[in-house]
Amino acid sequence: MGGTPVIRGTRVPVSTLFHYLMDGLDLDEFLEQFPTVRRKDALAILEHSRAKPM
Repeated sequence: MGGTPVIRGTRVPVSTLFHYLMDGLDLDEFLEQFPTVRRKDALAILEHSRAKPM
């Protein structure tokens, strides 16, 4: 993916997860669209992003 951060074990960019959530969709809808993404990996990304100061 040319250096774009992706969700572990997939080719789904991390940014796609955030775009889905910013557009008002929920995590379950994201996971339905990207079945290769495991819930625990998506939750780990969200938790990590909350821990980072802006």
